[in-house]
Amino acid sequence: MSLERKNRYPSAKTSSNKIALRSHAEMLYKKVFLLGLLLNVALIAQGQTSSCWSNFRGDMQLRGRTPVSVPDNPALLWNFKTEDAIKAAPVLCKDIIIIGSVDGNVYGLGLDGSLKWKINTGNGIEAPALIHEGMAYVGNLDGKVFAIEVNSGRTRWTYETEGQIMGAPNLWINNKATSANQEASAILIIGSYDYYLHGIDAASGKGLWKYEADNFINGAPAIYDGKAVFGGCDGLLHQVEIRTGMVKSREPVATYVAGSVAVENGLTYVGDYDGKFTCVDLKNGTEVWSYSNEASQLPFIAAPSLSEKNVFIGNRDKFVYAFSKKDGKLLWKLNTRGRVDASPVLMKNGLLIVTMRGDVLILDEGDGKIKWNYELGSPVTGNPAVIQDKLIIGADDGRVYCFGKK
Repeated sequence: MSLERKNRYPSAKTSSNKIALRSHAEMLYKKVFLLGLLLNVALIAQGQTSSCWSNFRGDMQLRGRTPVSVPDNPALLWNFKTEDAIKAAPVLCKDIIIIGSVDGNVYGLGLDGSLKWKINTGNGIEAPALIHEGMAYVGNLDGKVFAIEVNSGRTRWTYETEGQIMGAPNLWINNKATSANQEASAILIIGSYDYYLHGIDAASGKGLWKYEADNFINGAPAIYDGKAVFGGCDGLLHQVEIRTGMVKSREPVATYVAGSVAVENGLTYVGDYDGKFTCVDLKNGTEVWSYSNEASQLPFIAAPSLSEKNVFIGNRDKFVYAFSKKDGKLLWKLNTRGRVDASPVLMKNGLLIVTMRGDVLILDEGDGKIKWNYELGSPVTGNPAVIQDKLIIGADDGRVYCFGKK
């Protein structure tokens, strides 16, 4: 599904309180740094293990990083052909890869490339799935959400929205749920082109609440401090209380946001369709810093990846950028020679990049130099899944590729 047709979206007015103050950024950075280190350890463990990449960005804050590594020169181990293009990012857990195709099927593949099962959802799938406790949750272009048993491929429930689904779901664990109060123990959160963010009981598929944005919701929501955080095609940065579906804040940040945000330490990082990349303080909605390439002003479709001190993101101008999280200083940029719509993944041993030219790259996160590259030859839209010693990629040629150690 091309984003090019979205030129009808309304522009958001620039907010008067969006003032980039370097002193404010420095004070905020110091204040949250130590707390962030502690939170990061817990949340990475929650979202990623050496054998499980259950969320397409690694964790519920969508930070796009993993503590594992792949071989320095990974070899192509196998590929599996679906019946149409693959736009969605893969996820995997317990040796089963879950990926949707434009052919309308959700595939369950073994780590050896064997087909375990497939189910047809009735329309194309461009959104990544989410795996939680033996279930895979995925939306399709009919606007339906499917809960599928990972081991068997059996559909446990479906939920219908009124618009196509282009972004991955996220999941919030309700630690206050008890049998007495009958609250959902886990709430699935997913956006739709019906303008709504949907809160769904992950166990039963029952709709719990709907929050209305002012335009399409194209990316996945990040989860932070009990809130769903997402940018919309309405140009707003939304914060929604997950327990109730009530809005916490709506702040103008852009013309419109086509991708997913990343959240950490009370800050969110947002790329927009006009080529602006912004760090926003979630507490008061103010802009901490921003970057724009005035020469090109091409879209940020990719979501960012966050390291301890830096943030990385690709753009349709063919560059990958590295910024300081503290003040937005441009540290380096690399021309990949192809549009970068897929989000980067920061691994223990490098920054993983895939491009619309069909290249797979591992970069040195410190200076952006290429450490390894492979010419896949087919455009890649969704970011890879990474576990210890392996990476899984879906491509426009309809194939799923696995790289690792021979």
